[in-house]
Amino acid sequence: MNGNMKGDDIPCNAIVADELTHWYGELVAVDHISFNVAEGEILGFLGPNGAGKTTTIRMLTGQLKPKAGKATLLGIDISKNVDRVQGDIGVCFEETNLYEQMSATENLRLFARLFGMHRFDCDALLERVGLGGRGKDRVETYSKGMKQRLMVARSIINRPRILFLDEPTVGLDPTSAESIRNIILQERERGATVFLTTHDMMEADKLSDRVAFMNQGKIVALDTPHNLKQQHGRRALKAKISTNSGKLEDREISLDTAETPDAIHELFSREQVVTIHSEEASLKDIFIKITGRELE
Repeated sequence: MNGNMKGDDIPCNAIVADELTHWYGELVAVDHISFNVAEGEILGFLGPNGAGKTTTIRMLTGQLKPKAGKATLLGIDISKNVDRVQGDIGVCFEETNLYEQMSATENLRLFARLFGMHRFDCDALLERVGLGGRGKDRVETYSKGMKQRLMVARSIINRPRILFLDEPTVGLDPTSAESIRNIILQERERGATVFLTTHDMMEADKLSDRVAFMNQGKIVALDTPHNLKQQHGRRALKAKISTNSGKLEDREISLDTAETPDAIHELFSREQVVTIHSEEASLKDIFIKITGRELE
């Protein structure tokens, strides 16, 4: 039997958070949150700055000890046995912590030695993150996007079973951001579990198998993007019609009422429809509906 599986094809939980809690003085940053992440799953952990996302990821990676509750990674209590887990995880934080006087290749080789890896294809890894041919350049000469891609390369150097990414694309140009998104999907395809913190709802919708909404230290919703849209969203049919004067006007019909069929029939029988398309609520819309606050 595959050691990563329970039974023949049922994935185990790679991450289990049980009443995880942390506070700074009187500020409760993470307030008794519980959730599981299956092996091979991407969980988008979403919320505005200050919601508790980074504190959560620091507890899950053993860098911060919970004040209450516990976090289990690959069946191991992270706060008690962090050394047993470190070789199986990769971490990329929003803040860059590279050795800037060293080259990209030197940074990666140094980190590889920490994992006891004496042979690995550094050039192939740099090529994978879009830094091919720049391995000998000092990191201080890199742009922000290049540094972020090198951070991602460093986080996957040990082929981790769990990959933690804290706002990996924030502030990046579209090309760099898309490069990192592709790597996230490739890692999931390889079988890695990905814990992705972000306040970019469109990115989370595109990448995540499930998403958790974090607000003021609590998880206020946890489900697939599709289910959240079905439960909390509002679907609509949007059309542009041409009036007798030749002007274009907008029409909108809700798709979730008993009157929808009649309203659509009337639209086409009485109006000159120029364009029409369906529209569903975004994760951003749903977050605002549930929490009453904007992401930014």
